[in-house]
Amino acid sequence: MGRHEWNSGARRWRLTALLGVAVAAFALILTLSGLPDGQGSTRGTSADGDKVHGTPAKPSGKPRAELGWGFTHTEHSADEGERPAVARATKLLAERPLPQVQHLMGWGADNPEPSPGRYDFEAMDRRVDFIRATEGTPVVTLCCAPDWMKGGKAGVDNTDWSRESLERAPDPDHYDDFAELAATVARRYPDVRHFVVWNEFKGFWNSDEGRWDHEGYTELYNKVHRALKKVDKDILVGGPYLVMDSVDPRRKENASTELKGRWGSADQRVLDAFRYWNEHKAGADFVVVDGSSYTVDDELIPDAFAATAKFTAVGRWIRERTGGLPLWWAEYYVEPGDDDDDRDGWSERRRVATQAAGLIAMARGGATTGFYWNPQNTGASCAGCLWRATDLADGGTPLPMLDLLTRFQREFPPGTRYEPAGIATADRGDVRVLADAETALVVNVRKHPVTARIHGKSVDLPAYGVQWLRR
Repeated sequence: MGRHEWNSGARRWRLTALLGVAVAAFALILTLSGLPDGQGSTRGTSADGDKVHGTPAKPSGKPRAELGWGFTHTEHSADEGERPAVARATKLLAERPLPQVQHLMGWGADNPEPSPGRYDFEAMDRRVDFIRATEGTPVVTLCCAPDWMKGGKAGVDNTDWSRESLERAPDPDHYDDFAELAATVARRYPDVRHFVVWNEFKGFWNSDEGRWDHEGYTELYNKVHRALKKVDKDILVGGPYLVMDSVDPRRKENASTELKGRWGSADQRVLDAFRYWNEHKAGADFVVVDGSSYTVDDELIPDAFAATAKFTAVGRWIRERTGGLPLWWAEYYVEPGDDDDDRDGWSERRRVATQAAGLIAMARGGATTGFYWNPQNTGASCAGCLWRATDLADGGTPLPMLDLLTRFQREFPPGTRYEPAGIATADRGDVRVLADAETALVVNVRKHPVTARIHGKSVDLPAYGVQWLRR
């Protein structure tokens, strides 16, 4: 490890008569062996990070800011695994294409720029190739930052993958460097037309004042926005990707009086941060938030299904303040996680029903794009996953959440004109319905069977039943 701390300023080459030869030879050694050059080891990196990767499809026309309903790739995905399973997953998704998000660093991607000007996009290339192979619309979330941009060491062996390090924001002195890295990504993947700036305000908490550092985030956002638009004015950029936290309705501290409901009250500090970004942003083609239906204390108020009304309320609040910018939910959660952030306490039937209610609530709030955070892991058991893990020989087959997501995208794409549900039940709270002129999605929110009349038709729904009806 000592050689990675080598101070290049201490190297003295006294072979003046052969200086040119020595420099050339040393450069060759660096290339072949990855020895440090003052920026840590550059082994396996390249200086041509902005070279176009692969054979991207040439974009036709201007991209749309509304993408519909898709998912985010996390640490494990279907780009790796047993070859037959990967092939099955690829074919599966190609048959029902979805927009797909990949992060810049972390969540399956390596450190993209371990040393200044030296790039490693191998893992991200593989993810982009997978999205291309499945005919999905690629979206890149520009998070997180290489270590040398946030006080850490440069070099391929010095990446600190701890959560504390990964979630640290770039130092202000490196905002321009991060913006240039974003531009490099845009040049490398010209078919990526949608970029989200950062993730959940990670590293932007002002502990001295007990609030979000919305000034710092907005400065970073504006630099990235300008850098991307300089690459291509038609690239679409959005933020701020704030977590729309809420608190128990009885709680007063930090509770908003303007955005609240039976589900609780929004955290006023989040709303303040959103307002600042909205008023000081250089521009935005869409607005991005994330959040859960439950409170910061993991309370589902008054219950898991009723709590999804938060998505509707938040969506309407945002749309009113952004002049109707397309609204994206980068992440959305309806089931609290455990200490390891696993969500496997519910049956898959209950999970799918609650997720369907959440999608309905987001659509009612004006959202036209949402990304399911795929909790993919390895092995046979994977609660809420979209497909069986591709490390299994028989993996790559669909799971219930993928069926819900792809059907919702097909039936209710951007531009859908929703109609009144026309519900008649013994208890109108028994079901959730979203309908357009042709299709209705009906969800039984009870743990027992119910019968409802939807648009004049009698529908029998099993416990937590989800049905698609043709009108």
